[in-house]
Amino acid sequence: MSTDGLPAGYGRVHLTQVDSTMTEAARRAADLSGPTWITAEVQTAGRGRRGRAWATPRENFAATLVLHPSEPPEQVALRSFVAALALYDACVAATGRAEAFSLKWPNDVLLNGGKLAGILLESLGQGAGVSHLAIGIGVNLAVTPPSDAVEARALPPVSLIGETGARVTPDEFFDLLAPAYAKYETQFTTYGFAPIREAWLARAARLGKVITARIGGDELTGTFETVDATGNLVLMTPTGRRAIPAADVFF
Repeated sequence: MSTDGLPAGYGRVHLTQVDSTMTEAARRAADLSGPTWITAEVQTAGRGRRGRAWATPRENFAATLVLHPSEPPEQVALRSFVAALALYDACVAATGRAEAFSLKWPNDVLLNGGKLAGILLESLGQGAGVSHLAIGIGVNLAVTPPSDAVEARALPPVSLIGETGARVTPDEFFDLLAPAYAKYETQFTTYGFAPIREAWLARAARLGKVITARIGGDELTGTFETVDATGNLVLMTPTGRRAIPAADVFF
């Protein structure tokens, strides 16, 4: 760990208020020399996957980690699993309740079956590579979004304090998350995706159960068999095995 409590080699930019930590990451990325966390007490225009709004009141956690990866784009994208494992570990450390948490493909953390946290990856390319990667993380530590902000059929949002009674401040959560991410990032860059995939599957929600994947305007229902070596969701459907690179998943 560095002297300021961050993992060695990592920086942090903390803001009282910002439109979105993801947007701020894009503004700053070219000037950042190493991996840097951008955290904010309040987001006024936070967003989730596919441009959906993500509310972040002061008591909740909002952060984006900016990296300058060297791998091909398809490997860079696997860091969604790295971030999910780090989030899982931080949540367990905050509550001591490993059995209550699970990971939903492609990028959510569940608590008692409800959505606690989400992950968003955005990259900026240069030629065939990725010049920087932004990993956005939002966690409902204390407040859940209003019901009218939740997509139809989506899992109900939950908060850490509401489900476990654990009162954790955003700074306290960051102090758990940052070292957990650094640990899994080192594992990923040293050993590749295989151990990350194995650890993720051990924590996967609905593995071996029937789920539905929505791909654009189509839906595919089948048994969640695994996540393959490239991060695809693998379903066994009535017409055979299907590997799905991107989708919204419903239980």
